[in-house]
Amino acid sequence: MPERAASPGGGDDPPSRAEALRRLDVFRPADYARTRNHLEGAVSRLSPYVTHGILSLPEIYQSLDRRDRIGPQHKFTYELGWREYFHFRWQSLGDGIFESQRAGPLPDGAYSKDLPNDIRTGTTGVPVVDRAVAELYRSGWLHNHARMWLASYLIHVRKIHWRVGADWMVGHLLDGDLASNHLSWQWVAGTDSHKPYLFNAENVARYAPPDWHSPGSVIDARYEDLDAMARDPSQRDAGGSRARTGVRGPEGRSDPLLGDPSGVPEPALMSRPERTLPEVKGADLTDQWLVHPWAIRPAPAGQSAVGILVSAFHRTWPWSARRWSFVLSAMDEVCDRIVWCVDEPPTGLDWTTGGMVADPHLSAYLRGVPSVPPPRLFTWPDRECRSFSAFWSRSSVASR
Repeated sequence: MPERAASPGGGDDPPSRAEALRRLDVFRPADYARTRNHLEGAVSRLSPYVTHGILSLPEIYQSLDRRDRIGPQHKFTYELGWREYFHFRWQSLGDGIFESQRAGPLPDGAYSKDLPNDIRTGTTGVPVVDRAVAELYRSGWLHNHARMWLASYLIHVRKIHWRVGADWMVGHLLDGDLASNHLSWQWVAGTDSHKPYLFNAENVARYAPPDWHSPGSVIDARYEDLDAMARDPSQRDAGGSRARTGVRGPEGRSDPLLGDPSGVPEPALMSRPERTLPEVKGADLTDQWLVHPWAIRPAPAGQSAVGILVSAFHRTWPWSARRWSFVLSAMDEVCDRIVWCVDEPPTGLDWTTGGMVADPHLSAYLRGVPSVPPPRLFTWPDRECRSFSAFWSRSSVASR
């Protein structure tokens, strides 16, 4: 799961291009290469700005290559490559990214389609899981390792279908990108990779701070035993059934991160923002330059920027209040106005001006809008690639 947050206006991730450029300026690729696997390592925290088009991959690469000479083979360039690889797969698979691409350790039907309450509230009894859930809700962002650990626990220990976990997580992530998120969950599940991703307490102790360590928990086991658990449908940990070492003291004493001993409430996911926005029909957008949540950049010279939120998309993929606030604040910076589109722009309209930057999140909803391709860092192969290594060997850095 590639790297991928909280309150706007002074929180963890202020929603502005100035903040994105500041982070890029202070980011040091050499430190990233050395420490990236550690939860407290020098990761960039640029992913919310990339997901929402505030900063592009070519901009990031060109800036770092000029300053640090990172080149195509740098660890961080590989990280950028993963994001484009997932979108390359999305172009090929379409809605197939929401379906298992191959058989995992167990048939799809062996996994639960419900997310248990102890996971939603961060009260599983496994410190690494409960802390990951709390941090997801608190900031809208998780380190790559924390994402993989959380996904692996849900799928292989609790036997919850990867799609359930992916749908749950994407609504809370500030950098929630359907391709990166759902294909990463498939990678962990082993349904779009050659084997399932497993982790144990020793792995957590190596890369996470002490309060994440999970000795005595269900994951405190050998990899051979965890692999056997992943492949046995009868081995389904019930949650909270093993020792909770280091998470809470005696009854009545709260955990410093989680706060109340009862856990953390899940923030609501909303199909529209709390802020009131004018509603428009799709046809009213003709000849406008549309700024949508995945391309929050100024309009081309001479055109006004109309921020557009498509109701049909958000009914399917609701967001947390934190993400709504991040996106709307970022759009306020570049848009003359923001509107709520209550239907799809009809096809066949004569657009003489205007348009938008294309993005697969909205391609099914805005089919009649002229579009320009998004900026890409890599040349894409002309044939399907079922693995990142195949994509990497057949592509090259296009922006130097």
